[in-house]
Amino acid sequence: MPKMLLVLLLACVPLSFAQASTDEDVATAVQRNLGEFIELLAIPNVADQPADIQRNAEFVKRAFERRGFSAQLLANPANRPLVFAKLDGAPGAKTILFYIHLDGQPIVPEEWAQPNPFDPVVKRRDASGAWQPVARDALDAKPLDRELRVFARSASDDKAPIFMMLTAIDLLKAGGKSPRFGVEVIVDSEEEMGSPSLAAVVAANKALFRADALVILDGPEHPSRRPTLVFGNRGIATAKLVVYGPPAPLHSGHFGNYAPNPAFRLAALLAGMKDDDGRVRIAGWYDGITLTDADRAEMAASGDDEAALTKRAGVAKPDKVGATYQESLQYPSLNIRGMASASIGAKAANIVPSDATAELDFRTTPENDGRQLFELVKRYIESKGYHLVDGTPSDADRAKYERLASFTLGPVERAERTPMDSPLGEWAYRALQAESGPKPVRIRMMGGTVPTDVLVDALHLPFLMIPTVNADNNQHAHDENVRVGNLVSGTETLYALLTTPYP
Repeated sequence: MPKMLLVLLLACVPLSFAQASTDEDVATAVQRNLGEFIELLAIPNVADQPADIQRNAEFVKRAFERRGFSAQLLANPANRPLVFAKLDGAPGAKTILFYIHLDGQPIVPEEWAQPNPFDPVVKRRDASGAWQPVARDALDAKPLDRELRVFARSASDDKAPIFMMLTAIDLLKAGGKSPRFGVEVIVDSEEEMGSPSLAAVVAANKALFRADALVILDGPEHPSRRPTLVFGNRGIATAKLVVYGPPAPLHSGHFGNYAPNPAFRLAALLAGMKDDDGRVRIAGWYDGITLTDADRAEMAASGDDEAALTKRAGVAKPDKVGATYQESLQYPSLNIRGMASASIGAKAANIVPSDATAELDFRTTPENDGRQLFELVKRYIESKGYHLVDGTPSDADRAKYERLASFTLGPVERAERTPMDSPLGEWAYRALQAESGPKPVRIRMMGGTVPTDVLVDALHLPFLMIPTVNADNNQHAHDENVRVGNLVSGTETLYALLTTPYP
């Protein structure tokens, strides 16, 4: 691809808000900045590699400084610095803090349909619907083909919003304008590992964070491609369950039918946790969840295509926790994220295994904390006759107790939700409601988890999430991608926000 300009210089005719939000000027701005986006995607960003995270942070810091922001790196104990950037508003104007993250999920290179997930590949669908690589200079063609996609780790989650924010600022400057409020941006470096340092970094630098509201730029937009506002997110807790059998694997011929098999016992425990409709049977799991008629009406207004959702999930029939997809997200979930016992395939042996393990995750709601749900599962396990131990059971434990298991709680992130009729929500809805065109989708609570609780606890700010990338972006998986048209629409979204005064 020819070297693209990193700082946007548009024609001398100033852009009005209507022009910037409706015609090809935004696409031109995006096109001129795509080289910078490709450079950022080419920097590996798996959070357990501090040197790579440092390179990402320095790149992002310089990018904001080129746009007139004051920017600095905020150190943390893991040598994965966060970026803080600030653009002052007019005297007396409010300030909005935007949260984005620059780190990405781990990769398994052989799963990707390209040699290197950090060497971005541009693709176009062929007549059969398959994605085919094209030369990068396809991004230079006029007009910009909005159906092209850029495949790379973090193309959507979450480097795209960094690009959108930078490009929206370029558009403002090209038109001789400034944001209608002060802009602060915190770019996290550890979101994909639970943001373990975020609270301490914010606390240590609290004087920097003098904002009136928090906007989180993460997650996929609604599949309809309508502007999307999200008013809450589920939390997450993880747990590890180990059921113990004999101290060492036993010959299945000599001891099958005699020594209890821990894999069967684990399977029975897990199977008893849910009914055939996917509802959790554990007492108290759904306590406290109340949905009003207004809540259900707002969920219905999202316009979800339930048939398309089941097709995308690859299932004939969804679980019946909620009557619809949106309603299902309002309840805590219980998920088996992995299971193991002995070996399979070529390494399998004819044995009664010594133990069987399941890792669980609970997606929580504001009404159901992860620690509370962990205790409910713990009581369920004990009700099935299990004695819980810390670590591997002793010989005395084995002699005394018929059923042995360990159950340990991992990290916990809390769910958060804000009222849909909050001043922040009304401001964003007004900013994104075009004179003609679709109304924004308002989502009461999305299924994924972002570190909202850390920032809300530390800063006590009203918050809102605004997702901007395509719904089918494969985030967290192989072949992650971003639709070029979403780079345009996401930039339009941020331009609309930046040009709307905050009350």
